Amino acid sequence: MSNQLYSGKTVVITGAGSGIGQAMAVAFAQAGASLAVLDLNQEQLSETLDLLISSNAKASGFACDVSQSTQVQSAVDKIQLAFGSIDVWINNAGIAHVGNIEATAEADLDRLYNVNIKGVYNGMLAVLPIMKQQNGGAILNMASIAAKVGIADRFAYSMTKGAVLTMSLSVAKDYVTQNIRCNCICPARVHTPFVDGFIAKNYPGQEREVFDNLAAYQPIGRMGEPAEIAQLALFLCSDNAKFITASAYDIDGGVTSLR
Repeated sequence: MSNQLYSGKTVVITGAGSGIGQAMAVAFAQAGASLAVLDLNQEQLSETLDLLISSNAKASGFACDVSQSTQVQSAVDKIQLAFGSIDVWINNAGIAHVGNIEATAEADLDRLYNVNIKGVYNGMLAVLPIMKQQNGGAILNMASIAAKVGIADRFAYSMTKGAVLTMSLSVAKDYVTQNIRCNCICPARVHTPFVDGFIAKNYPGQEREVFDNLAAYQPIGRMGEPAEIAQLALFLCSDNAKFITASAYDIDGGVTSLR
């Protein structure tokens, strides 16, 4: 894609401190966007910000807990003041939980709801008035194949990603006449620092075996890479995708169709 594709546009990415969020920040910066990156982890946020600034991107970082509406609104106010517009909003921040319904405590359910569902709601609610005033914008939400297929021991996580998908459809429907598009991405497993940390914590001494098993779940034979997810996001939020809204794009190595 042209490195001028996002020239003059402001892109906001939540959960941009590592993994997919960081990869998306780098990709959008390379495409000429001005970046506002949000993350709860200040250290990781600083790493992403340093990465962007070292590549001469126009970027600002905001420490933000997306589950707290006041923090999200504060960040949006600061971003609008600093950049003048918000053209793309990407709800990428999210957390995981392993367990079936019997292994999911009420506290686990609430914790995932607060970040994965309420966090997406908070982001869209804060940015929509700005996009309405601008007469346009693109919202991209990070869902998962867990919103479409049954995955063992992912009860709470699947619940939240199903909600992300349907929230995306609802917002797309309600704001289509105001030139605001809303889509979501549904990845399978993606090789991020979270995956490595999860395996090391829960399967000490079995890291390679577990990693290979997780990779083999995808019919294509491997996990996705953050940069591959970023390239799909880059397209969906661009003017090249102006005819696309209310879509849930699988990027899953064949899981939803070939398993």
